[in-house]
Amino acid sequence: MKIATFNVNSIRKRLSIVIQWLHHHQPDVLCLQETKAQDSDFPVEALSGLGYHLTYRGMKAYNGVAVFSRTVPEMISFGFDQGPDTDEPRLIHVNIQGISVINTYVPQGFKIDSPKYQYKLQWFQRLRDYFAQHLSPEQPAIWCGDMNVAPAAIDVHHPEKHLTHVCFHHDAQQAYQKTVDWGFVDVFRLHYPDRQQFTFWDYRQPPAVLHNRGWRIDHILATPALAKTCRQIEVDLEPRMGPNPSDHTVLWAEFGI
Repeated sequence: MKIATFNVNSIRKRLSIVIQWLHHHQPDVLCLQETKAQDSDFPVEALSGLGYHLTYRGMKAYNGVAVFSRTVPEMISFGFDQGPDTDEPRLIHVNIQGISVINTYVPQGFKIDSPKYQYKLQWFQRLRDYFAQHLSPEQPAIWCGDMNVAPAAIDVHHPEKHLTHVCFHHDAQQAYQKTVDWGFVDVFRLHYPDRQQFTFWDYRQPPAVLHNRGWRIDHILATPALAKTCRQIEVDLEPRMGPNPSDHTVLWAEFGI
């Protein structure tokens, strides 16, 4: 199974990038975040004929998640089971060929002193509870998406400058790690313990990509037995370097199952 994750930052604006990447790489599963399209506006017609089943849930102008799969999912659910906001446009859970795939767009958090940051920390706890309710560390599962957390100093340029950033702050890292510790393995770090590789570069700093001033905040994780079957995992820089890019790029992994 070849699976990829990509914060597309508007599916309609990056449609040509997505279609080209699908044609060239032929993944079994593509998980998208920040599609920024309510369901009635999702570009189904433009994506038909590519050989993928489309599962999506979105909102106008922000949020939104989607899963493209070569086989029809055996199960589909959106959002958390309960809470004041089930956050359906941030979480899709599908079962594909007996494997649970959870695609998440974790809240960014805005600022440390903002209620949105506390919501982000609580979101990770809700996600860990969701895993405990619906998954088992002994069963094959993949969790991927834009986590909006750089887990360690190696995962951000000039880490000393970002200690109070909502995607690098100690509390966010702890909340993320606690969720990972439920039973997931960071497959990229499993293969590349010491490689500094980013998946996001800020639009507000135009030379950021060329000077490699980025963040690793997009992740693919798997339960332990499944993680051991991962043959390859890479970041594809081409979608970020081309015309009209997202501020993120594609991360993909191949599992020998």
